[in-house]
Amino acid sequence: MNISLQNVSNVSAVLTAQIEKADYQEKVEKSLKTLRQRVNMPGFRKGMVPMGLIKKQYGVSVLLEEVDKLLQEKVGEYIRENKVNMLGTPLPKENNIDFSKDENFEFSFDIALAPEFSIELSNNDAVDYYDIDVTDDMVDQQVKMYAQRNAKYDKVEEYQDKDMLKGLLAELDENGSTKEGGVQVEGAVMMPSYMKNDDQKAIFNGAKVNTVLVFNPSVAFDNNEAELASLLKVKKEDVANYKGNFSFQIEEITRMVPGELNQELFDQVLGEGKASNEEEFRAQVKESIATQFVADSDYKFLIDLRAYAMGKVGKLEFADDLMKRIMLENNKEKGEEYVNENYDKSLEELTWHLIKEKLVEANGIKVEQADIQNMAKEATRAQFAQYGMINVPDELLDNYSKEMLKKRESVEALVNRVIETKLAAAVKGQITLNHKAISVEDFNKMFQ
Repeated sequence: MNISLQNVSNVSAVLTAQIEKADYQEKVEKSLKTLRQRVNMPGFRKGMVPMGLIKKQYGVSVLLEEVDKLLQEKVGEYIRENKVNMLGTPLPKENNIDFSKDENFEFSFDIALAPEFSIELSNNDAVDYYDIDVTDDMVDQQVKMYAQRNAKYDKVEEYQDKDMLKGLLAELDENGSTKEGGVQVEGAVMMPSYMKNDDQKAIFNGAKVNTVLVFNPSVAFDNNEAELASLLKVKKEDVANYKGNFSFQIEEITRMVPGELNQELFDQVLGEGKASNEEEFRAQVKESIATQFVADSDYKFLIDLRAYAMGKVGKLEFADDLMKRIMLENNKEKGEEYVNENYDKSLEELTWHLIKEKLVEANGIKVEQADIQNMAKEATRAQFAQYGMINVPDELLDNYSKEMLKKRESVEALVNRVIETKLAAAVKGQITLNHKAISVEDFNKMFQ
């Protein structure tokens, strides 16, 4: 079998594969013999159908199948061995072949080649890097959250803002009496601090256990169907029927008392012995927040690096006709209109992909299995950190990360994260970083 590649332009070529009978004959004969053992044909015992009939009925289809397998195998080998920097897959040209008569075949394919370009980075290249400020307020909020996790709940006699109330809720008629057949909810739970109407909220100020108050739930919760349905224990579609007043007899008032900032809490959050006083605890919390922000800063850095590198490389040449054919082949159900509308964006993504490949190769970045496993653990750790859980046992991280690694799409995402994390670290050490301090609010605005 003879395969050759002829460049048409800098970014396109034609690959030609010539197949002779000797290349495929043995495999075709073997497949026909195997087929003969399985075929059931009227008038013949299984396995005893004459080979002439087998060839007449199945010869062309078997030939097609074996030639196609041979073609895919050998073309793939040629591309790999000759390091053809191909984009997409080979696109078959129109080949006038009669498989029922011809013995030797010639196939031609259009090949889209990746454009040649170079990209080198040094300290003469400068890219912005945003250092997100970790404010005392952030630390306060995080510490408060940890304290609330260890909160205790006391029963009290007089209501204060953010207390939780439990009691008997009863619908009233127009005369202010309990409505006969009206809604009554025993053990109804409310937090007046969540009411939308200040006047209704004020009704509960200073209320004591066994007090009976009158309020309007519809007004208090601004006709919110979900909240009213939950409180009144009715269907959402029936909420509109309850616009009047209700009485609420307070049976119980519960107040959350945040946990103390003590050694027990420090060990629970950070791990045993990591902090021995509030100052050390706050410092560790601040460091944890800053670590989370580094990942966000690196993400923005890669976005800015992408824009910088693409500007430095400039517009690359592509075989547009072939690239559109490839894109259409991958999006048959969406059609040519989709291809035309999204082609420029697709080339932009492809350009960055090619640049990133060059940078990865130049920096010798490789992804090992251990890298993927560590990234899975870090991703899991970050998820727990969002809920204020810093000191997560390694065993729990391992279990969650192993589940993540069972999903192919998760593994692909992790591989990409490993590459980008290593690339960001490598490039940050090569170029000049324009460090810019920024608040988390202003940082987030850049993504809106």
